This record gives sequence, structure tokens and C-alpha cells, in this order.
Amino acid sequence: MARLGALLSLALLAAAVASDYWYLLEVAAAGNRTGLTGLLSSHSGLWRICEGQSSCIPLTDPFASESLDVPTSVQHLLSLHRAVMVVLPLSLVLVVCGWICGLLSSLAQSVPLLLFSGCYFLLGGALTLAGVSIHLRYSHLALAEAARRHGAQHAQDVHIGFGWSVALAWGSCVSEALSGSLLLAAARALSLSAAGPPPLCGHLSPR
Repeated sequence: MARLGALLSLALLAAAVASDYWYLLEVAAAGNRTGLTGLLSSHSGLWRICEGQSSCIPLTDPFASESLDVPTSVQHLLSLHRAVMVVLPLSLVLVVCGWICGLLSSLAQSVPLLLFSGCYFLLGGALTLAGVSIHLRYSHLALAEAARRHGAQHAQDVHIGFGWSVALAWGSCVSEALSGSLLLAAARALSLSAAGPPPLCGHLSPR
């Protein structure tokens, strides 16, 4: 069960990191014209943005923007973007390594390896949770910065949402926590079985 959960968390997080539906932006066109609304709307992932019916283009590299002379609010957004681009891929690497360790520990039936793998998955789940939380914070601050620059009147016609990529990342986080808990429970059960049955209590004392 733990191995299946680990494999599921790996698949979900890999799909989330590679997809382009983390952030959805829909601009309401005048007259509620559906075709124009579709052209103005966009969706983006961690690495690129897709605007309307056009092809996707890479996002601005936040690491290459460190030396730019930009306002403090924009620097804060770039630092959040850098954090997301580091934390979520790092979490994916941890899930891959954790799945390998979990598989080896299950085959070897080793209590220390099971404990290590369980803690490893819990750490990966915490990193995934941190990455998703930072991305949500980044998205809200980006909209607030856009409203500040272009005026609140323009921002009223902009509707933001979060797509299925975020749902996949949340699912991976839950699956990682579940896999870690199952591995820790397996280590506990194996440790108790190796210790043998408890001594019988209540022996009759000689009279």
C-alpha cells in the first residue's frame, strides 16, 4: 500500500510540475463576447504562460532578474517565484529518492530503513505543501501588483483561478503524507514482531 501511494505521489507531482494549469486568468471582454474573452484569457505553469489561442512562451527567468533595477514589490514577487521553482522540483527529487528507499526498505524488511523512508516522505510532503502555499501567495500578490500598476478599474474585469495542476500537487502532498505514515506504521509493526510476544502476566505465586 505504501509503495502504491509513493508511486501515485510521484506521478501526481511530476504531472503537476510539468503542466501549465497552475494559474488561470480570464479577462471579461466588453459586451461579454466569448471569442474575445478567450483571446484575452491565459493559463500558466511554473515555466511558461499560454495566452489565448497562441503558443506558449517561457516565463521570465527570476534568477536572471536579480540584478535588474525594479521596485521592491517586484523583487519580492521574483523571490517568491524563485522559491517555487526551487522547492517544487526539489520535492519531486525527494519523492523519487523516497520511493526507491521505500521499495528497498519494504523488500529488506529493515526497521531503520522503513523509519528513514517514512520520515523522508513526510519531509517531501512538507516541501510540496510549502511550494504550493508559496505559489498561491505569489499568484495573489502578482494580481495585486498588476491592479496597483494598471488601476483597480481594470482589475475588476480580471478573474483568477487555480487549475488542475494545483489539485494534482495537493493530491501528491496528501499521498506523500499517507505513504510516510504507512511506512512508519510498518516500521512500528515490524519492530514489535521482532521483539517477540510480551511476557505473560499474572503468574500464580507459590503458596
